[in-house]
Amino acid sequence: MLFYDCSTAPNPRRARMFIAEKELKIETRDISIAKGEQLDDGFRAVNPRATIPVLVTEEGTVLTENMGIAAYLEARFPEPPLMGRTPDEKGLVLMWNAIVEQQGGAPIAEALRNAHPAFKDRAIPGPVNYEQVPELAERGLDRARRFFQLLEDRLRESAHVACDHFTLADISTFVFVDFARVVKLRIPEENTATRGWFEAIRERPSANL
Repeated sequence: MLFYDCSTAPNPRRARMFIAEKELKIETRDISIAKGEQLDDGFRAVNPRATIPVLVTEEGTVLTENMGIAAYLEARFPEPPLMGRTPDEKGLVLMWNAIVEQQGGAPIAEALRNAHPAFKDRAIPGPVNYEQVPELAERGLDRARRFFQLLEDRLRESAHVACDHFTLADISTFVFVDFARVVKLRIPEENTATRGWFEAIRERPSANL
């Protein structure tokens, strides 16, 4: 297998944590988004959509989305289970992973890409250039703040995001919450359930890769 990573971006970090939690050693190539390497012809021959992460399986299949990568690795290396053990848990993991992507990850990315000078004309990942829309940055910040409250409400009733043990949903949530620092958002002091959960996840070896 071959894993295309980017050490500074949140979505590759999600895949990197998943791989680490599975205790897998996979050949890795780092693609620098800061240098625009995802747009080079060499990388676009692997993934024409110019996004990272990418996992090329031993069979030669090219997986270009976190959910595809996670599903493949979970099926091939089922221990430890990171996508649920029972039908109910599997549904909850996918449900909460989608919630945090849509209501956490997407707004944070929207706020960053529509305001930061580094993303001028690159407001949306991929091969096509899009101009920044400042109003979308403002909306993204508002949505991200609301996400922090949604997460606090959930973690006051559950030790982990999806079910009673660590899963893919915790990985996605942790990465997005940590990445929110780029838009100057942090877990509010009063969100004690989230702060406790975050500190526990940060102690895991996979969170420090």
